[in-house]
Amino acid sequence: MEIQLELNLKQKLATRLGTLLVASLVYFCFCCDSAVASLVFAVLLALLLRSPTFVFALVMTAQRDIMALQRFLALNLYLLKRDRGGYTVAHCFQQLARSQPQKHCFVMDHQAITYAEALLLSQKVAGFFSEQGLQRGDCVALLMETRLEYPCIWMGLSQLGVITALINSNLRGESLLHSIKVANAKAFIFGSELMDVLQSLIANEQLPCIPVYQYTDKELRSVPGHELLPGAVDLSAALTTQQALALPPSCAAEEARSKLLYVYTSGTTGLPKAAVITNLRFLFMAAGTFYMLRLQRDDVVYNPLPLYHTAGGIVGVGMALLNGSTVVLRKKFSAKNFWLDCSRHNCTVAQYIGELCRYLLATPYTPEQQHHRLRLMYGNGLRPQIWSQFVRRFAVPNIGEIYGATEGNSNLINITNRVGAIGFVPIYGQKIYPVQVLRCDEETGELLKDARGHCIRCRPGEAGLLVGKVDPRRAVSAFHGYADKSDSEKKLLRNVFARGDVFFNSGDMVVCDILGYFYFKDRTGDTFRWRGENVATQEVEAIITNCVGLEDCVVYGVQIPHVEGKAGMAAIVDPERKVDMDYLSIVLRGSLPPYARPLFIRLLDEIPRTATFKLKKRELANEGYDLTSLADPIYYLNRDGVYRQLGRDQYRSLQAGTAGL
Repeated sequence: MEIQLELNLKQKLATRLGTLLVASLVYFCFCCDSAVASLVFAVLLALLLRSPTFVFALVMTAQRDIMALQRFLALNLYLLKRDRGGYTVAHCFQQLARSQPQKHCFVMDHQAITYAEALLLSQKVAGFFSEQGLQRGDCVALLMETRLEYPCIWMGLSQLGVITALINSNLRGESLLHSIKVANAKAFIFGSELMDVLQSLIANEQLPCIPVYQYTDKELRSVPGHELLPGAVDLSAALTTQQALALPPSCAAEEARSKLLYVYTSGTTGLPKAAVITNLRFLFMAAGTFYMLRLQRDDVVYNPLPLYHTAGGIVGVGMALLNGSTVVLRKKFSAKNFWLDCSRHNCTVAQYIGELCRYLLATPYTPEQQHHRLRLMYGNGLRPQIWSQFVRRFAVPNIGEIYGATEGNSNLINITNRVGAIGFVPIYGQKIYPVQVLRCDEETGELLKDARGHCIRCRPGEAGLLVGKVDPRRAVSAFHGYADKSDSEKKLLRNVFARGDVFFNSGDMVVCDILGYFYFKDRTGDTFRWRGENVATQEVEAIITNCVGLEDCVVYGVQIPHVEGKAGMAAIVDPERKVDMDYLSIVLRGSLPPYARPLFIRLLDEIPRTATFKLKKRELANEGYDLTSLADPIYYLNRDGVYRQLGRDQYRSLQAGTAGL
């Protein structure tokens, strides 16, 4: 609603501005004999008569687009040079390490590793596993918590052409086994801190019959619980005496497009999928952030995110491996210590994901939270509802919001501090840049087609499905899919605008305004239909979250027997049962139309989430409001607009279809 109002105002302003421009140009033309002036007048007049909104947007975004174009060209020149030269991540890092050997590469707590030390360790890893018989194209599974050596291990394996599967260290049981098997791992490396996970797999005879290598930190080798697992090779001890294996000085041109890593999707809707990350893809993601947000080599980047995911393990770690910045790591995110760490390590840049920003806002205010040197925070998922509050409270000068999936090619970035925007595309390049927004059914995500069977582009202000055109020749728009090829095909849309074209389906609903800014609306499938209207869950979640003191909240649709559509249900984390239902009722009545107000509210101790703090809706939606299986209190929206605890009689009438819905 707010976006639509803003668009209407801008369109009215555009028309008035167009009229003024025409009048000014007429005066200019008659007062000047210049042929060039007359030509400029003729061109602009034609544009104004055709589309005053277009001219308005062109003028308003000129400075933004020139700045973006300069940075985008520099990025593409960087990628082109490395693609044609066959550069891998390991080659890029070797050049950096030799140019600044004594500079800190990674810092964690009171420990640090220099570029020279990181290069030596990675070359020792390459030498050791070369002697173990690993060959190009083989895969090694890496299960380890964040530590200084983590990137060095997979980088050393990459020198041999070996792919590393970065396993989520929080996985257990079936999900962990699936991650190992889908990558077809030929060896397994684990950190001793996860000894119990391996012991459980071995006890249940679930671990595949592959070599196992254990890495133990020096200070933990004599600590009980970190003994060498029977049958495992002591990797940390072996590396102390291992000879380094140096990279060859040159590489083949195709090396840049070779597989580097498998990075797993979050697994919010089923088992994790192993996304293929090539060397060029890694270069694009890390260097893209560096160039578009104008990071500097002397920046100190704070990265409290896990290293097995894209945000922390590529976009974060890549600032050191490719761009020469020092990266400060943390084993686990801590809202209490976030600003203390930034101050202690003199960080100038920090990473975030949206949920972390909310956790930071939920901490008690202290003056020390502004005692930092940060000039930029970058990441993804900062909600518009808390954006301005976050910037003001913590005195962060610049926010760089990045949009993109691990495996996707629908890449956007906000470099102008535009509140709520996930990025932009210049209005004159919207049909050229591979990102498009297509009309679709908001509830099902099914694309709408014209009479010729082609998809339809959305107009400004219309919500639609974000897709990216696949072009394997370009790093910006290539799609490398998953280790499991059948999963790859499910993400592709074919014959979208013309026969033979291929687009990547992001699964995200977005809105684009007349200036070319994109705003995230919802995930397809998260939007549900109730009372003949589409309900966008993110909007409802934001209102409830602000009302209950920034506690976790998810909204989803649940099926009620004998009733068309899905009713809204909100799950709120409230272990102490402190939520004031009367107050929440008043807020929702005043903030949302009747169809968007959740019919049910569930209070629970904890919401299931992924390791990157994404909340799992599907499990909660499947559980619904079933009083026979749930012990959590569930509240029902009564006819007077007040939430009261759902009783057995009400539940039975809902199931029987006699509740009057």
